[in-house]
Amino acid sequence: MNIKQEYCGYISIVGKSNVGKSTLLNKIIGKTISISSKKKYTTQNNIIGIKTQNIYQTIYIDTPGMIIDQKKQSIISEQEKFYKTIKISELIIFIIDTIFWTQDNQIIFDKIQQYNIPIIIIINKIDRINNKMILLPLIKFLKNKKNIIEIIPISIKKTNHMNFLNHIIIKYLPKQQHIYPRSYVTTNTQLFTLSEIIRKQLILFLGDELPALITVHIESLKINQNKDVRIIAIIKVKNSRHKKIVIGHHGEKIKKISMISRQKIINEICAKTHLFIWVK
Repeated sequence: MNIKQEYCGYISIVGKSNVGKSTLLNKIIGKTISISSKKKYTTQNNIIGIKTQNIYQTIYIDTPGMIIDQKKQSIISEQEKFYKTIKISELIIFIIDTIFWTQDNQIIFDKIQQYNIPIIIIINKIDRINNKMILLPLIKFLKNKKNIIEIIPISIKKTNHMNFLNHIIIKYLPKQQHIYPRSYVTTNTQLFTLSEIIRKQLILFLGDELPALITVHIESLKINQNKDVRIIAIIKVKNSRHKKIVIGHHGEKIKKISMISRQKIINEICAKTHLFIWVK
């Protein structure tokens, strides 16, 4: 019996906060597995998306937006975790959203290019640019950079065609057996997915008021005899002032957040749900 040769590898998606990393991952996978919003530092942990096509399995890692220390010329957001992610990658997708090569871009590039891994540069949000010719100097500049194999100007949010990117990526996948079953699209646990649903509503409702240090975790999930699901979620904030912001006047904000989160969770798990949210 002939066994088909399989190809599999990790692809890291990197860049500053709010450049479109999570949007790209969701578009590639074809499902929302990573929160995307205009709020900075939306992604708090590495999010893994898995795309399996015939003999190819690509494992994408959506990394949190990088915080740059301009004085030290370094990345200060979870450096060790970030570098471990880069080291296991077959290819890096570096997303920028500027028409000029900024100092922050250079700092990130210096850190990733030292590993001698092929890099695809995506210049995102070009739908905001009327005269696309203005990108030519940047593209010309990037062509001379070490390890860059492709430069792609695009509007990730507005395109539905990711085949061209996929064709480039699969060329760099090494010969090895698939790591995950074909049905997998993410390694996120169900509890993590549910906590992210709630966190997205926090982002949408609180906007600029949203405290930077806020986390959501599911404390318990129980299925009753009648198949109803009972969920207790905890929102952790830094101090009492942040707690007041999340709860809102007479609890109005947390009530709305809870109602919409519950409906989103029902859509996700297809079961009647009772959601209880506590802010601590």
